[in-house]
Amino acid sequence: MKGDSVKVDGRVLLLSEDPARLRSQFQGEDLRVGVTALRDYVTVDEIAPGWVCFYFGQRLGDFAYLGCLCGGTFPMHEGFIKRGGFQVVVSGKRHGGGGPREAAPYAERAAGIRLVIAESFDPAYRQQCHALGLLTSTDMGLVERIRQGEDLPMDLFTRGLDALTAEIVRAGGIFEYTQARLREEARLPEVSRAPRPMTYGEKLLARAARHGFGYDACGLEAVAPGDGILVKADWRFSHETVTPLAVAMVKDRLGEGVPFEDTHSILAFRDHLTFLGRFYTQDQGQPGIADAARRIKRMQEEFCAANGIRLHGEDAETGCEGICHVLMAERYALPGQVIVGTDSHTSHSGALGALAFGVGAADIACAWVTGDVRVTVPPSVLVKLKGRLGPGVFAKDLVLHLLTLPFFRDGHVKGRIIEYEGEALAGLGTDERATLTNMAADSGAFAGIIAPDAETVRYVEERRGRRIGLVPWMRSDPGAVYEGELEVDCSAVTPMLASPGFAGNGLPLAALDRQVDVDIAYVGSCTGAKREDLERVYEVVSWGLARGMTVPLRVQFFIQLGSEDVRAHAEAQGWLRAFDEAGARILDPGCGACINAGPGVSTRPDQVTISAINRNNPGRSGPGQVWLASPATVAASALKGYICGADTLMGTP
Repeated sequence: MKGDSVKVDGRVLLLSEDPARLRSQFQGEDLRVGVTALRDYVTVDEIAPGWVCFYFGQRLGDFAYLGCLCGGTFPMHEGFIKRGGFQVVVSGKRHGGGGPREAAPYAERAAGIRLVIAESFDPAYRQQCHALGLLTSTDMGLVERIRQGEDLPMDLFTRGLDALTAEIVRAGGIFEYTQARLREEARLPEVSRAPRPMTYGEKLLARAARHGFGYDACGLEAVAPGDGILVKADWRFSHETVTPLAVAMVKDRLGEGVPFEDTHSILAFRDHLTFLGRFYTQDQGQPGIADAARRIKRMQEEFCAANGIRLHGEDAETGCEGICHVLMAERYALPGQVIVGTDSHTSHSGALGALAFGVGAADIACAWVTGDVRVTVPPSVLVKLKGRLGPGVFAKDLVLHLLTLPFFRDGHVKGRIIEYEGEALAGLGTDERATLTNMAADSGAFAGIIAPDAETVRYVEERRGRRIGLVPWMRSDPGAVYEGELEVDCSAVTPMLASPGFAGNGLPLAALDRQVDVDIAYVGSCTGAKREDLERVYEVVSWGLARGMTVPLRVQFFIQLGSEDVRAHAEAQGWLRAFDEAGARILDPGCGACINAGPGVSTRPDQVTISAINRNNPGRSGPGQVWLASPATVAASALKGYICGADTLMGTP
């Protein structure tokens, strides 16, 4: 960058559908836009395959695009982008889709890429590019201008951005902007709005918004969608698959020894890879993964010890203390708070009336230093849950139903705050509500949130022995503006499934037109391992035991606990004894099979799993076919040996 202009000196790589065209560019040919079809929907998994996340720092640049599928082949090889001298990548529609994974734009940047041009971008990916200083554009005409050596105006890359994000892009990324803040040279664009009726999510953002760089200077009269603000976070957390990358970013971009703001409100978790070393003897086809996982563990432990950060780690005998989302709800989250974490399902804590949302490694790294995160205020949508869920229908069934509706499927909630309200919530405990807010992420929403009520008070007192009061402001104002509203008749919802491939592939269980035998039944993860989840499983299992039913020998039934707190409660209630008697295998806390890192994963493509996890993307839990369902449906299916609803099972004489 030079002043208000940008000059790109490197080569341009067109991500062609034709592998031969792609290879020709590695051999020195420069292609013109229009002579070959560009790849659409280049996902983050293609830019940085899942196993790449075991690495961090500049090493990621060697792996950029190794998963890119073109013409049925994988033409990229390690180090291709660096050796080819490419600084610009060009693709088609929805570049960077597939969910937030900051390792993807980080790998591009580490490989030498400075500009990504595409017909359109996934919003989360583009936001991460802004943080990393990776420029983006939808103007295909820039390719020839770059090849002609033209200086490009910086305004080309800031059009349509809020004022704060534009400042960050001009600075070269969030780290450069943070460095300017530390030197007291940065500018914070002013947001000044007259009081207006606000949604509950907007209220939380307004109350936490900085109106200066002073650490206590928070609170704006009002905010509105599109405003760019810095928001002070009550809690900032990361887990082990992201912490090392964020640590490397701090060292590389901000320097050794930079102080962190309020380390008491920073948390770290080791929950994703707890079982990897114990249950995988091979490197899943990629060399060095086991060693990389051990380095990740050691690096996180050393980082937390050196900075006085609370680490919820693991025990060699009993797994981890708990899944980050489960522990955040059980021990930390409170109504009215703002919580950020390095996981898309951070919105789990929205069940307690907190605004909780996922951020990338760059944003969490800077948040360690400043105590705040940058947010472009999203619009809010209102989902009114009318009526009550019927017997044998649970929050997981409801959310799988929601994901089938056009309002969700057609992108009306993408990047929005989903606010849930309605009489159906009165029948849901906080653990159940957390399944709703957690899986807001699976619709592409910014967050899911439920205003606190008497149930919230009960939950906090039960789990923490702490009495909290309800504050009148903790709800949306009359007259607050929602971008969209949806009414759902919850009494009409029946037990649901999601067929393999996508959580949005929902269908009523009763509509399943064939018997689907199962090889694996898995209850676990942040949506399936909470107290209320295990209580539903116990109801099914105890019913079966009373009638002499146990799990068929050909079925593997895994029940993985969400936290040590959940374990203590389940043991006290006698649930674990019943699970063992039925033939289930009880697993210590951890994410495990949910992220393909522990028992419960399939090992062959022909295996069928019925699972309580939140995502069933291909490869998410092994090579087999994963059906999603409620914990009760998983338990019933485990006992019968084929996909079966708890209502059907328990209605059988």
